[in-house]
This record gives sequence, structure tokens and C-alpha cells, in this order.
Amino acid sequence: MARRLYALGRWAALRRRRVLAVWGLLLVLVGGLGGTLHGTLSNEFSVPGVESQTAQDLLAHKFPAVAGGTSRVVFEARDGSTLRSSADRAAVRTSLKEAAAIPGVASVADPYTTGTVSPAGTIAYADVLFGQAPSDVPSSARTALQASAEPARRAGLIVEFGGSVAIAQAKSGAADVIGIPVAFLVLAVTLGSLLAAGLPLVTALVGVAIGVLGVEFVARFVQMTTTATVLALMVGLAVGIDYALFIVSRHREQLQDPDADVHESVGRATATAGSAVVFAGATVVIALAALSATGIPFLRVMGIAAAATVLVAVAAAVTLVPAILAGAGERLRPKPGSPSGPTSRLRRRGRPTVTPWGLKWARTVLRRPAAVLVVGVFALLAIALPVRDLHLGLPSNETQPTASTGHRSYDMLTRGFGPGFNATLAVVVDASHIPTAQRTAVEHEARAVVERDPDVAVATAPVSSPDGSVALFSVVPKSGPDAQATASLVHRLRDDDSAVTKAHGTMYVAGATAAAIDVSAKLSTKLPLFIGIIVALALALLTIAFRSLVIPLKAVVGFLLSIGVALGATVWVFQLGHLDGAFKVAAAAPVVCFLPVLLIGVLFGLAMDYEVFLVSRMREHFQRHGDAKEAIAQGMASSSRVVTAAALIMASVFGGFVLSEDPIVKAIGFALTVGVLVDAFVVRMTLVPAALALLGRHAWHLPRWLDRVVPDVDMEGARLAPVPAAEDSLDVKV
Repeated sequence: MARRLYALGRWAALRRRRVLAVWGLLLVLVGGLGGTLHGTLSNEFSVPGVESQTAQDLLAHKFPAVAGGTSRVVFEARDGSTLRSSADRAAVRTSLKEAAAIPGVASVADPYTTGTVSPAGTIAYADVLFGQAPSDVPSSARTALQASAEPARRAGLIVEFGGSVAIAQAKSGAADVIGIPVAFLVLAVTLGSLLAAGLPLVTALVGVAIGVLGVEFVARFVQMTTTATVLALMVGLAVGIDYALFIVSRHREQLQDPDADVHESVGRATATAGSAVVFAGATVVIALAALSATGIPFLRVMGIAAAATVLVAVAAAVTLVPAILAGAGERLRPKPGSPSGPTSRLRRRGRPTVTPWGLKWARTVLRRPAAVLVVGVFALLAIALPVRDLHLGLPSNETQPTASTGHRSYDMLTRGFGPGFNATLAVVVDASHIPTAQRTAVEHEARAVVERDPDVAVATAPVSSPDGSVALFSVVPKSGPDAQATASLVHRLRDDDSAVTKAHGTMYVAGATAAAIDVSAKLSTKLPLFIGIIVALALALLTIAFRSLVIPLKAVVGFLLSIGVALGATVWVFQLGHLDGAFKVAAAAPVVCFLPVLLIGVLFGLAMDYEVFLVSRMREHFQRHGDAKEAIAQGMASSSRVVTAAALIMASVFGGFVLSEDPIVKAIGFALTVGVLVDAFVVRMTLVPAALALLGRHAWHLPRWLDRVVPDVDMEGARLAPVPAAEDSLDVKV
């Protein structure tokens, strides 16, 4: 691998204008397609095969009048008054009349006719039903619906919106870019050069722009959620900066030699650091693509979109970065006194050299490796303890920002109708195989059975489709959407369907709350398979990379500890409600059901990044002199500064998304930030050196029979030709 990447790096350096032109053309082409022909993104998380989705598909096919998107308009009276006065009735009906005139609206309910006014008369709601799916409702209709509330507001009423058709989407604000200035600061301190610090940012932004705009264009042909593009941006930006950093740092390290040729150094940096980049990038891509193993379409699309963006970042690192490094030429050669500057000149001047902090830290760990390992593992396990209470679900309007109309409508409905109102279930009866004369009796018997359940507050009268083959009625639980009692109620209703099945019909329990329960259950069953795939992948790839059996096992254990800590911290903040004010969490709620899968997929790749960059330098030194402990210390001294910068950059990029108003993005950003910091600084830079010190030379052992089978990828560039003499090197003017 190293020889091929060396040739690629030299080629890109010597033909930098062609390389830059190709990347520029690609950016313009993909940017044009993504900017002008982009698709529509949605916030729907459908999962084929679960009962709630089957019911929704049945309604869309046989009862489309109730299967479209719904916006719930919630009205609240002024303090001390009710909505029963003639003036307030007129204001409410005027607003709803304007809503009914919006193109695409199929029907609008009158709360005074349907009885959807709270017992106290202070709060009422009306459902505005669209003839399209929520994702297909145009923004113009959403804007017009929001404007229809003005007559009621002028009359002094409070009007908010909920339902499946969102009126205002949560914005990430500064989250998309706040990590970039932090990353630049970290790069400037690490590399000691503003020019060198800017290069990884430029190449990463080019790569992530191509990746994300390409995803936007593909959304024209594939149903994609908004979270897919956010994940692609988040991961692509982080790895793009880090991968470029590793190559730039290695290049400047080699240029410390005043006789080093720029183009030769570019080739060798691409061969050595580039090998680690390609290997680490492959692990991220494979881990993200492995999300397809869940069998859930929206996760498959999210994983592939992010994996494609990472592929672009890797390609930019091994082609665009060498071209730009060659263009910068001698301006990137470190100056004496800079973090990457030569130390030999300092010695000649009689000035003392500074011991790298990575070497100091390694020696501290190596003094008592057993104690460090035991204390570190138990500390991480203690932080991970809240994961025992992990409860998965989908975000409701309660988790939206407190200032959002969705959150306010949720609170108003809870005050007016009780906590179970926001957990309303839809019971769908497929009566197509029930004799026509019996359908009405069977449907009412099913409703009576449901209403007798002690956890049901009310069950509405069944409504039949025009041909009578499908009936629908709503069930309001006594508990909220996230309560365990509600989940138990859903399972009981599904089990107690004998009134329908005896008549050869089928009964489904659907609705947003049931869908959240179904999706969470399916993901929970797929999680062990996904973890198994990731663990097997890690063992195989790291065995190839380091030609060792012990190092992959140690890496997997460390990865599982990092996952446990990240999930434990997420549960503690987002589910249990600790520090919710500091992180602006609107309400304690179950963890987003697909967060653990995404976290495992993304963090696995990033954890392997740090493992590869740190341990490959240790192995490089061990192959030179065979001293296991000294190799650990030298490897830490060589790579800890860059890995520290990489982890801080990753954390700053992910941490920026914690500022997002979208509760899903906020939780993902938080979990990844914690996971990256713990994995880099505690697991890889503390526990790994301690474990390797205890293992000694045995850490690098590979059985002979396996040695003959495992391919040798030569990530360290051991088989590269010796550095040519200065007079023999190709000198191309910059």
C-alpha cells in the first residue's frame, strides 16, 4: 500500500495544476447539481414490516382521506376567560376558514362541532388534514397555514401548531460552522503555521461540500431524512480535517531536515500517513455502510450518505492535499522554534530542547501501567452505569425547543386534555374479509374492548372508509407518549384483538406513539447483530494492520468502553434530565432510537483512526529496535500531539452541533463529542499504552500459521526505497 500511495502522492505533487483543476471542476459540477436539482428532505422515520407502518400503508391505499399529513391548530383563551364566547368562536372559525382555503387542504374540523374543546373551555384544537403525505406538503402551504392564525391572534387568543406537518423546522444556527474557527485555532497551535493550519480546512471544506451537495442531489431520487445530510456534514467535516492534518503534519516533520526535497517529502508523507488515512477511512466507510445490516431504509440511506462523504474526504487527503502541499513548497518548511521546527539548530546554539508532553505522559503511564489500567477501566465503567436505564424512542414535540410552536402546542394540549392526549393511538380495522353485514358490529365491539382497558381514557367512535373495508378510531391513553404504561397498553391492545380476528378481520394499533415503540423495538433486536459485525470487522482490520492478535482484542475492548461512556452520559443528560439547562434540553425523554446504532458506527471508525495513528508509530519504532516499552514512549512522542489535535478538532466539530435546536442532532452531537474525547484521551492515549506495557513483546506477536495468511499492507512504509540524496532528487520550481 505504501509504495502505491507514494507514487500517487508524487504524481499529484508533480501535476498539481491538473489535480487542482479536476477537484475544482468536480466541486462546480456537483455544487451545481446539488444546488439547483436537490431533492426534498423529510423528518419521517418509516420502518417497513412493523405493525404501525403496515397500518399506515393500509390507510394510504384504502382510506387516503385520513392518511395525509395533519397539522393540529391549538387555541388557548386569554387569562380568566374561555373560548365559549361568541367573539372567540367567531375568531376561531375565521382562522379555520382561512386554513380550509389553502391549496392542498382536504378538510378542517370545527372544534365546537366535534367537541374538541377542553372541559374547562380554555383550550381547543382543530385538525387540518392535507391530501398529501407530510413530506410532500409544500412550504408555501405551511406558511399560509401559519398566517391563517392571525384573526384568532388579533382577537387575543394564543395559537400554536403541532401534528405531523411541521410549521417551523428547527435550525442548527451556528452549529454547522462553529467548529471551524476552533479547528483553525487548534491547527495553528499544533502546526505552528497559519498557512499549514489553513490547508486541512480548505481541503476538508472542498471534500465535505462535494459530499453533502452530492447527497442533496441524490435526495431527488431517494427518500432521505434531514438527519442524513447533517450526519454527512458532521462526519465528513471532522474526518476531512483530521485526515489532511495527519499528512500535513508528517510532511512538516520530514521537512525538519534542511536537505529534504519537497516533492519527495510529499510522496513519503502520502505513503506513510496516507496509508493510515486510507486504512482508517476504510474502517469508517465500512462501519457506516454496515448500518444497512439493520434492515431499516432510513438508516441505510444515512449510513451510505455519510460513508460516501468520508470516501470523498479520503480521496481529497491523498490527492488534493499532496497537490496543495507541493504548491506551498518551501513555505511549509518549519522554522526553528515552531512546534514542528528542527531541534538540531537549537542544540547547536546550546539551547535546551523541550521534552514532548506526549513522551512525558507516556513515561508517567509506563511507571505504573497496572494501576493506570485498573483505575481507568473502573472509572469508565462507573460513568457508563446510566446506560442500564437506556430507553429508546422517537422525539415528540415535547423535545422541541421550548420557544417552538410544536413544544408550546404540546404543553397546551397536556394542560387542556391530560398527558395521554399527546400519546393518542390509532386503531385500524381491516374489515375487507368480514361480511358487510357484520362489519359495523365487529368494529364497535373492538372499540368496546379497547375502552374497557384501565389505561384507556377515551376511545372515539369508529369511522369507516367509503367502501367500508377499513375502519379507524382513536384511543387516548391515561399516560404520556414516553411512559412505560403506554408501551404496555399498545402491546395489550395488539394481543387482545380476538373480537376482530374471530370475524376474519385484522386489527392494527398505529399512530406516532405506536410507531416510536415499533421502531425502537426493531432497532433493539438489530443492535446485537450490528455490534457483532463491528467487532468482527475491527478484529479483522486491526489484525491486518498490526499483524497481531492481542492488539485487536485490546482495541475492541477499549471501543466498547468508549461506547458505554458515550451512551451513559447521553442517558444521564437527555433521558434522566441532568444538566438539561446547560445543554438546553427542552424535556427529559427517551434517547432517539437510532442514536446507539449511529454512535457505534461512527465512533468505531474514529476510534480506529486514533488506534491506527498511535499504534502504527509504536510499531514503526518497535520494528527498528525491538524494545517494547521504548517503542511505546517514542510512538507517543511522535504522534500524541497530532492525535490530540485531531481529537480536539473532532470534538469541536461535533460539539458545535450540540447547539442545534433539533433534538436529534443535539443528542447525536453530544454523544459523539463525549465518545471522541473519552476514546482519544482516556482509552487510546492512557489505557492503550498501559496495556501494551503490561503485554511487552507479546503484544506484537502473530502466530506463524496466521502470519502466512494475513496480507502485509506495510502501513509504515518499511519497503519504500531509501531517501535519495539531495543532488539526485527531482527539483521542480514552485
